[in-house]
Amino acid sequence: MSLVVDAQGIYYDCTAPCALESMLNSSADVMAGLADEVARAKALVLDHRLSKYNHAPDWGDCLQPNPRPEGEGTNAGEVGIRRVLVVDQTAGDLSVALGGANAATFVAMLAAARSENPQATIYVKTHPEVTSGRKGGYLTQVQDDAHTVVLRQAINPLSLIEHMDRVYVVTSTMGFEALLAGKPVTVFGLPWYAGWGATDDRQTCSRRSRQRSVDELFAAAYFHYTRYLNPVTHQRGTIFDVIDWLVRQRQAAGLGIDKKAPRSMICLGFGRWKAAYIKPLLSLSPERVHFVPNTEAAAQLQPVPGDALVFWGATEPTGAAALAQQTGAQLLHMEDGFVRSVGLGSDLIPPLSLVLDGRGIYFDPRQPSDLEHLLGTAAFTDDELAMARKVRAFMVAHGITKYNLEPREAVAWPSGGKQVVLVPGQVEDDASIRFGCTDVKTNLGLLQAARRAHPEAFVVYKPHPDVLSGNRAGQLALAQAQPWADHVEARLSVVSCIAACDVVHTMTSLTGFDALLRGKRVVVYGQPFYAGWGLTDDVLTAGVAFARRKRRLSLDELVAGTLLRYPIYWDSALKGYTTCEAVLHRLVETRSALEASGGLEKLRVGYGRRQLRKLNTVARIWLKQLKDELVI
Repeated sequence: MSLVVDAQGIYYDCTAPCALESMLNSSADVMAGLADEVARAKALVLDHRLSKYNHAPDWGDCLQPNPRPEGEGTNAGEVGIRRVLVVDQTAGDLSVALGGANAATFVAMLAAARSENPQATIYVKTHPEVTSGRKGGYLTQVQDDAHTVVLRQAINPLSLIEHMDRVYVVTSTMGFEALLAGKPVTVFGLPWYAGWGATDDRQTCSRRSRQRSVDELFAAAYFHYTRYLNPVTHQRGTIFDVIDWLVRQRQAAGLGIDKKAPRSMICLGFGRWKAAYIKPLLSLSPERVHFVPNTEAAAQLQPVPGDALVFWGATEPTGAAALAQQTGAQLLHMEDGFVRSVGLGSDLIPPLSLVLDGRGIYFDPRQPSDLEHLLGTAAFTDDELAMARKVRAFMVAHGITKYNLEPREAVAWPSGGKQVVLVPGQVEDDASIRFGCTDVKTNLGLLQAARRAHPEAFVVYKPHPDVLSGNRAGQLALAQAQPWADHVEARLSVVSCIAACDVVHTMTSLTGFDALLRGKRVVVYGQPFYAGWGLTDDVLTAGVAFARRKRRLSLDELVAGTLLRYPIYWDSALKGYTTCEAVLHRLVETRSALEASGGLEKLRVGYGRRQLRKLNTVARIWLKQLKDELVI
């Protein structure tokens, strides 16, 4: 997420100048116009314990916090130093050789730490690559004793530094992180941050002649010298873009400051293609995600409290509820998110978003869902509402919906100035219709109800893309539609249709939500997630879900809950969790590239082409899984 590009040298080489050193040596005011941003960035780094690498758990999560060997703290009140951190590095690290140090430097550093802090406990932190066996360290042979603790496991650096009173380093970046945390730092090599008066230096560099504060060092290195990637736009960004990204990844991995433990995900009954596509979205640790055919196989994994049993849709597999009750595992419903992909899920196009719901699922109104609970109770911040407006404006401007497959062109319907009523068709065996509709529950019934409500209007019927593709049931024959519809739109995108209509009549279609985003009146005959909050004309006023939905929402609040908080979003290029805004950018980029190459038309049409694509997808996944099994 960040790089440095240096035309003079490189920051860890003290034998010659580099751009960072020259900047610090110059008379430039590196804090000019940045004081507030530097303070904010430093606070975020410390609050979220962000380091160069951010995969390690906090100290208190991987062993007893503040372990105290016998003798720690003797005369601590007199000495004032109880815990001293000595940082080892990997043997052969260029920053050591080019930082004026060698193996003897590390021995001298440890000896100095012991002699200068005779009453303290010395904590020797080895490098994670030494622990893994990939590399050796300079202090590998040091063993625990009454005043020494060797920390060999991976530990978040700042969580460790927080508990220390003094830090000794050779050239490690942990020395600068300790400065950020306000700790006294003794340096035995010549890293980039030494020689400026902020550290206790045991070597000198004649080129470094200025005095610089910790904030100035931070501004120079982290603001001026480093380049950052904006994970939303995939263009050049700022340190705050990367901070947001890293915080999101750590929270998703259970490493955030909320200390929520990561959860093993046991997924029941998923097909091979779906399992391959959704596995990355469920955890940053692939070993925590397991796919099993049924509840009996799930039981063999011996789930415990904190684990989750995950299944697709509204109805849990046989025995899953009992297994969850016996083991304390959580049941999680899974579904596609509301902005999913360019192309259909039924065509095996991988998703960029999912929803995981522990109460129910958003399209099943028979019981509350996490989304309904969120919309009914959440207090949305001003920042969230501002982002909701931004996301909605982007979706409207770029014609974004769930699948983003159809052509976006201005319509040319012969409406003759009449009111235009859009009737979106649905997959008639869809769970949202089966669970949420009573009187009107077929495409023909919906079309008839719309005509009865608007006898003089120009009624447009738009079949569902999955139905048109032949993948799902619910085809309404043209002969049946003609007495009720003035036009059947089978080609243009739903957003083109929404733009040209005055009102939408729907059972539970996501088109109703798309229409709300675009400021259209929406008449609803079922109980979709977006109805019952005062934003739609609800025909089925006696619905069980509507009885629960007492709150009146603004459109921004509906968008914030539905698109910002509820789904999981994934960036397949950066291999990490992202935001709704970022996924919208990816969808536009993907769609534009496919349009330019003619690939979008291939996604739209051709039953044989679809089946061949599915076969190729399944074969590719099967071969990859076979290869993985052979390697194991």
